[in-house]
Amino acid sequence: MRAQPNLASVAYLIADPTRATMLMTLVDGRAWPAGELAHAAGVTAQTASAHLAKLLAGGLLTVKTEGRHRYYRLAGSHVALALEHLALIGTTEPVRRRLPDPEARHLRLARCCYDHLAGRVGVAMTRGLQERGWIVAAADKRFDVTPAGVVWFDRMGLDLGGLPSSRRGMARQCLDWTEREYHLAGPLGVRWMSLLCANGWLRRSKTSRAVQVTPKGWAGLKEQLGVDQGQLMLSPES
Repeated sequence: MRAQPNLASVAYLIADPTRATMLMTLVDGRAWPAGELAHAAGVTAQTASAHLAKLLAGGLLTVKTEGRHRYYRLAGSHVALALEHLALIGTTEPVRRRLPDPEARHLRLARCCYDHLAGRVGVAMTRGLQERGWIVAAADKRFDVTPAGVVWFDRMGLDLGGLPSSRRGMARQCLDWTEREYHLAGPLGVRWMSLLCANGWLRRSKTSRAVQVTPKGWAGLKEQLGVDQGQLMLSPES
């Protein structure tokens, strides 16, 4: 008999609100110490340690010890992708009992999806690339880069010739859980976000998954991809 994936045990681990909060905190791809994860989840250090031990045993996390500290991160981008997709399940228009706080608005505008850019900005950039014919949707949830796209990325400082390609291709379509549209992922998405950060267009938060678009970034995105800040910014009621 062929072994079946143990979905029930993974679902059990993710279903707990404290563990779910810790996992979503780690979706930005960085390693976090147990104390920071305990603070994010609103629990004591002892309680956090117990939850983290279960997530480690379940294969959802890895841990690295440096001195007296233990740093936890997701076991891989496949875990981040699963969490983002699970967030899509449910009503498309949830009832809000209070206005979303500024951090929630920042995350919806621009955030890290493990190692690439997500949120309204990530979706808008991807749409701009498609509208200009620089990437096209392909089978198996991939994006293909056109010859014109290769030239454009090279002009922006990204040499696709040296880009590693995974078994799923150089560029992948990742369904954005807040916008319910695709943003750019895969090796190209990773390198593209790194380039934008290096060039001062994006700035990653040190304390959350939020990503800030700098004034230089808004100007560049408008010029290159037609991404308009005024159309993307969220009001407190959004």
